Amino acid sequence: MSSDLARATGLLEEAGALLVCAGAGMGVDSGLPDFRGTEGFWRAYPPYEALGLRFEELADPVHFADDPALAWGFYGHRLSLYRATTPHRGFAVLRRWAGRMPTRVFTSNVDGQFQRAGFEASTVAECHGSIHHLQCLAGCGQPVWAADRVDVGIDPVTMRAHGPLPVCPACGGLARPNILMFGDWSWDPSFARPRLTAHAAWSRENRGRLVVVEVGAGTAVPTVRRQAELASAATGALVRINVREPDVRHGRGVGLAMPAAEALDALDGALARDWQ
Repeated sequence: MSSDLARATGLLEEAGALLVCAGAGMGVDSGLPDFRGTEGFWRAYPPYEALGLRFEELADPVHFADDPALAWGFYGHRLSLYRATTPHRGFAVLRRWAGRMPTRVFTSNVDGQFQRAGFEASTVAECHGSIHHLQCLAGCGQPVWAADRVDVGIDPVTMRAHGPLPVCPACGGLARPNILMFGDWSWDPSFARPRLTAHAAWSRENRGRLVVVEVGAGTAVPTVRRQAELASAATGALVRINVREPDVRHGRGVGLAMPAAEALDALDGALARDWQ
């Protein structure tokens, strides 16, 4: 066992509670794109390279009003992709750990993979919302609703939606995903807020016995990394799993330059010997 892996195992063994902080890198081993940089985005979505469109340009709420077929082409494809994706084995590792100690999840991912892996929805704080829920584009007052019956047809060449687009059940106007996008002043946080509030209270209550396992959270959008560092400030117990940016300058924290599933497997194997 490497010294870093041994140190990370030690932090987990000492913990009385676990906070999982997950960014886009958590889903890569499930086959999901992490949209890292323009080239990475275009590798995941070649049609957008031909169109010269970057992720930041597509993930903009203005398109739902100006060009809804373009907007729903992008988000409808992602909704279908996330529904068809099976969470990788690392999620099962975290579920086993959650059986040993109080556990919560804080994530910027909108894919719902933690819930799909068996985590109770009430324990997952989604700071950027969820693609599995919708809101009214016009803000008519309709509460956020589930996207369970939404199925958007997509032209694979143009990546534009065709056929009926999702509409608000109250006013009949266009719907949009309940996701915090770039430059988004109209995101409705009412669905996400109770879990974010519960997460903050739980973190305060457990700050003296908490270990934070941060997985796949980069510095480009540092929301998850900052949350992980703040939550682990009292104990210094931060395990950062990140292939490209594993450096930790924080308390007793340790970085593992490994993919999510591999790192969680390795930690689980070491812990199994000590937790027997």
